[in-house]
Amino acid sequence: MKLKVVLSAAAAICLGVSAAIAAGEPQVVRQEEMKKVGGAMGALGAIAKGEKPYDAEAVTAALTTLAEVGKTFPDHFPAGSETGMDSEAAPAIWQNMDDFKAKSAKLASAAEAQLATLPADQAGVAAAMQAVGATCGDCHQTYRLKK
Repeated sequence: MKLKVVLSAAAAICLGVSAAIAAGEPQVVRQEEMKKVGGAMGALGAIAKGEKPYDAEAVTAALTTLAEVGKTFPDHFPAGSETGMDSEAAPAIWQNMDDFKAKSAKLASAAEAQLATLPADQAGVAAAMQAVGATCGDCHQTYRLKK
């Protein structure tokens, strides 16, 4: 009976360690960052469509998230992380890292510009979303694999 308990505990520890290691993998971090971007764009979209009322704090939080991710996103693409973990990252990222970094910086700049002149209403949020979203689309067309 003790053997079963020991083996179960060992298996649980191994699973926990595996999950912790996977959480630090660049592909996992990239996916988490893109989920943050998706959440931020979703929050802006809900306001822009009138599904939610204008909320300056929500707009500020969303734009701040976009700016922060844009500044650090390329850091999560080290050499050797081109494949694995169901990544949608195109090989072109590693072939054109300077351009990839520039596109990510454009996202940060666009979000910061919108923060500087914080949209004051639904129409302003829609315009901000369009300006920021254009940088997302520009990068995705070149550096995201379609699955």
